[in-house]
Amino acid sequence: MNRLLKTRELWLALGILAVIVLVTLRFPRFSQPGNLLTIFNDTSILMMLALGQMAVILTRSIDLSMASNLALTGMIVAMINAAAPGVPIPLLIAGCVVVGAALGAFNGILVWKLDIPPIVVTLGTLTIFRGLVFVISGGAWVNAAQMSQEFIQLQRGSFLGLPILSWFAVVVAGLVYLLMTRTPQGRAFYAIGVNPTAAVYTGINVGRTKFLAFVLAGAISGLCGYLWISRYVIASVEVAGGYELTIVAACVIGGVSIAGGIGTVAGALLGALFLGVVNNALPVIGVSPFWQMAISGAAILIAVVLNGRSERTKGRIILKKAAAV
Repeated sequence: MNRLLKTRELWLALGILAVIVLVTLRFPRFSQPGNLLTIFNDTSILMMLALGQMAVILTRSIDLSMASNLALTGMIVAMINAAAPGVPIPLLIAGCVVVGAALGAFNGILVWKLDIPPIVVTLGTLTIFRGLVFVISGGAWVNAAQMSQEFIQLQRGSFLGLPILSWFAVVVAGLVYLLMTRTPQGRAFYAIGVNPTAAVYTGINVGRTKFLAFVLAGAISGLCGYLWISRYVIASVEVAGGYELTIVAACVIGGVSIAGGIGTVAGALLGALFLGVVNNALPVIGVSPFWQMAISGAAILIAVVLNGRSERTKGRIILKKAAAV
């Protein structure tokens, strides 16, 4: 029981519940099932992106280009739909995933083969991808009037009472969970994050593993490119501007260690959901957007401190055990 109480996932769940209860005391409608479902649906894209980022961070890397990847794939699919509305939507979605994965592979190749630090690579591709959005669109927007109804309406439907967009998040979360917990590749992500040198001796190709993590993050970004554009019915250079920081914040708050090797699917999901609940709650109680940014930043700092203390504690326990032996 004591071990359970110390888990990040439990504390995050309690934190989310506390925010909901506190806001409900003043605005009772906030905790109505319909509103909570809307918050979950609004946070679905962030949840999926956080899972992709988690895979990269586990390998002691980071992908700051995910939002730009999303914007580029979203613009491509929006322009194709505007020019050829008869193209089946499943084919467009598959195309988004492939294009996003290719952009992620580009990041991965630079990290793997050229041994360039991931933060440098993705800072560069962040600008490149965003620039390509402007180049292929000529700076123009693609709006709702140019998109087909099938393109817009697919993820606005519902199944078993849950919006289709939320189902996308549920399916992606399930697949990533299976990858991380039931496959050698998922275990390799954790292994090179904990100790890349030891991972080499176990037969793990560190460079290839990092490459695959970037491909996964890119594929999820590509999928979210379609979901974002069809949800907000606008494709432009500004789409998801600055969102890469929110993605990283969701991971950090969810207990994913920037140092690599530590993090869970549940933690990343709850970190994203925590941000979603807070961002929906603050406007309701009249907090200005500037304070919202400050509160989100404070949450990130607190999460980093807690992560650091947790890792140091684990290190002390290992040392004590070694000394006892």
